[in-house]
Amino acid sequence: MSTQSIYVIASAAPPVQHIKHLLDVLDDTGWQPCLILTPTAATWVDVDDLAARVDGLLRVQPRTPQDPDPLPRADVVLAAPLTFNTLNKWASGISDTLALGLLNEAIGLDLPVLAAPVIKAVLRTHPAYPASIATLQRAGVHLMDPDRVTIRRDDGTVTADWSAIAQRLDQLAPPKP
Repeated sequence: MSTQSIYVIASAAPPVQHIKHLLDVLDDTGWQPCLILTPTAATWVDVDDLAARVDGLLRVQPRTPQDPDPLPRADVVLAAPLTFNTLNKWASGISDTLALGLLNEAIGLDLPVLAAPVIKAVLRTHPAYPASIATLQRAGVHLMDPDRVTIRRDDGTVTADWSAIAQRLDQLAPPKP
């Protein structure tokens, strides 16, 4: 069985601290995850440990023009967890990080793109939020409801429903060979 590549583009929402659980779910369902972290998200996790977990298929910074791209071509793109800041920059076409550049390119690549925002309810009342959601949906991005993605534990920590994200991903992605 051939493995398909998924770009997991993760920003600095609290669930990024539990991103290994998503990687496990993706492995179990036959994906080869490539992890792209925003610079802030990279400060919240053990990058070396995660790089080993994804067999070196992890990037934070852009490569130089003369360096080959270490990542395989993506078959699908998953933005999870996606912050308010990253979502709004993405919708505006800003590419000031590798993660945002790849998200912006993904819109034009005719690939399934799924976004799992983890955004506080109060931030979702900001006028930029619905406008950004509408822009991304018009561009073909599939967006999950933050209330269905975000898990707030009794101890106050926040994680994501990685299984629900993987199930939605399997509905959108092309069949695996």
